[in-house]
Amino acid sequence: MSNLPAHASPALAPLYSPQASSPKRIDGLELTSSAHEADIQAGQNAVTTRALRHEPPPSIISPAFTPPATPGFSTPSHPRPPRSTPVDTSQSDSPFPNLVDTLPAVECDVRARIPTTTGHEMWLHVYRNNIDSKEHLAIVFGNNIRSRSLDSERPGETELDRMTRGAYVGRLYPGRTSSRVEQIKRVEGTTLRAKAKPDIREFEKSNGSIVTSASSASSTSSESGDVLTSNFALPLVRIHSECYTGETVWSARCDCGEQLDEAARLMADPHLSPSGGAIIYLRQEGRGIGLGEKLKAYNLQDLGNDTYEANIMLRHPADARSYGLATAMLMDLGLSGEKGIRLLTNNPDKVRAVEGPGREVVVKERVAMIPLAWKTGGKAGIRSEEVEKYLSTKIEKFKHMLSQT
Repeated sequence: MSNLPAHASPALAPLYSPQASSPKRIDGLELTSSAHEADIQAGQNAVTTRALRHEPPPSIISPAFTPPATPGFSTPSHPRPPRSTPVDTSQSDSPFPNLVDTLPAVECDVRARIPTTTGHEMWLHVYRNNIDSKEHLAIVFGNNIRSRSLDSERPGETELDRMTRGAYVGRLYPGRTSSRVEQIKRVEGTTLRAKAKPDIREFEKSNGSIVTSASSASSTSSESGDVLTSNFALPLVRIHSECYTGETVWSARCDCGEQLDEAARLMADPHLSPSGGAIIYLRQEGRGIGLGEKLKAYNLQDLGNDTYEANIMLRHPADARSYGLATAMLMDLGLSGEKGIRLLTNNPDKVRAVEGPGREVVVKERVAMIPLAWKTGGKAGIRSEEVEKYLSTKIEKFKHMLSQT
């Protein structure tokens, strides 16, 4: 017997193929005709012939033409934005968190371009302030967000001084002598629109920010080609407190490192953050109690206490963080005012705290941060008993708004 493909009919024709029988007459009506019987017989003969020739039945042969797409299904061209919820704290009846009476004074000392391992670029800003000696950071994505204090003139500085501290427009390159676009235009004898380099844009003298195309800041296109004019076009902001254990030494006790990575991923993607974004990185280790006290709290957690109880047992507030610095830094980056921002957080108290005592910053939308392990069913992200207890405490005692979707 010749070798047959696995789907072929057997070599021998069946001795008998059962056929459905039906009455030929009902109440004097003729149900079959000789022509119909001939068709049935012809079909049976064809089946027998294919079996003798070892031919596979035609029903499993691929069609000559494959449809280009399955109706009702399509592959999205861009990643789907994270789930978000519109907010308006001016209409909220919830009690406000304790806010600072006066915002601290902040100034951006220096910024630099940071190429990243993912292929994206971001701008790292170092801030100083009048309430502590720590170097708080702003990690900025995109070219639409600039520090006003960085761009402001400082007594006695040269053009090289300005470029050295990052107060320039566009990109640095060997031989560049001016930080300002207008001077570059005069030297090169060309207009801004005729420039070959796309990153040199018009400099707005009033606040030192970059003026870009209105279409990129006010709207974005969906997969279907529709223009989205909702809060999706607003800058995306994350207020992130330092976590050495979660960000540097691979701790599975919290999801802080994962949240920092996810915020950067969202802000670096122009389809998810068309107006760019900023991560305000505050040096508030251990929810404000410091690294040493935080490690003590870890030991108390291993003795059976949760993260909330451990801080209380060490005579610290459950959450000792303050967000006045974040509000002041957002204002310096031009992210204040009624236009508003989207805030990446699960913490409802943070929404109001970041807005400041006089709602200097307006949060228009809260964007959820769902743990990666929850979104992927455990296929990715942090998986440990400790992090599940940590997230449960966040929900039950810190009233964070977390869900599985």
